[in-house]
Amino acid sequence: MLKRIKKLFGENKIDNVLITPYRSYGTSHHLYLLGRALDDVPLKILEDQNIFTNLKNAYKQFNSYEIRNAKIRVKVGEEIQLQGTTNGEGYYLFDEKTTIDLSNFVNEEGWLTAEIFYENEIAPNTTLVNDHFQGELLIPEKNAEYGVISDIDDTIMHTGVTSFLKWRLLKNSLLTNAYDRIPLKGAAELYQKFHLGKSGKNKNPMFYLSNSPWNLYQYLKLFLDFNKFPKGPMLLRNFRGPFDQSLKPEKPHKQKEIINILNTYPELNFILIGDSGEHDATIYTEIAEKYADRILAIYLRSVTHKKSMRRVQGVIDGFKSVPVLMVENSIDAEAHARENGWI
Repeated sequence: MLKRIKKLFGENKIDNVLITPYRSYGTSHHLYLLGRALDDVPLKILEDQNIFTNLKNAYKQFNSYEIRNAKIRVKVGEEIQLQGTTNGEGYYLFDEKTTIDLSNFVNEEGWLTAEIFYENEIAPNTTLVNDHFQGELLIPEKNAEYGVISDIDDTIMHTGVTSFLKWRLLKNSLLTNAYDRIPLKGAAELYQKFHLGKSGKNKNPMFYLSNSPWNLYQYLKLFLDFNKFPKGPMLLRNFRGPFDQSLKPEKPHKQKEIINILNTYPELNFILIGDSGEHDATIYTEIAEKYADRILAIYLRSVTHKKSMRRVQGVIDGFKSVPVLMVENSIDAEAHARENGWI
């Protein structure tokens, strides 16, 4: 809080330099890396931490101190060097096309590692958390059978997004340790089967969407990794404060991200997975109407909210462009996927 007050009065001293890269995606000739520069230290989430530590970590995630106009350098192998600058909220973005084949730098599952450097002069008494940081970019294999785009909230993780006044959502996000968050039964196993596909070669790319702000990236990443979900890009959204005067996006966050993925991989078909609690049914069916030849199926996990269920049923009744299934559990989705030869 003291640092926040000092910054309000113009003191811009940086105590720690932390670069947080976000898992992203690209193609063999298109590099896309997003991350943030913060005056912070790495977040420590322990399996046995108490409720007070949970609250402290939650506070730290949202009480971030961005480093504006920071010079960032990205290095891939010995051939690619890129320079960029963070914006007013500390975010950097490298969205570059290249003649160099980036697939030469990926591991066996298609992940490219980029080294990221903070190029500003380090002032006395300022700590650079690492001499360099590592970002990750997924370049799907050309022989991938299909991709999966999945929501996180109430689709693979209980969030309580449909609860009264969002109280359960707040409780789960602020008071519950990421290690203690229980994934929806069978979700991780089902997603591993989608990742393996029919061939069993771990080549099908997985993408994870959430309406959560980027502040919760480390928390959600830990949840996915700890519960053994297949590794995939995570696409969250920028947190809009009450005094944010910038223009709101024309399309909802999830719709924009799904369309970007579809346009990035025009030869790849996709399975969309969401829930019946927010607006997934509307967003997914609108996309399937436009990309009917690209969407294999839509799975919507049922939530215990009667009003939402009625609204969703009204959306999907009569929709014939692609199969839309309301599933009670992962077993229902797996059975349908097996019938269609996807796993």
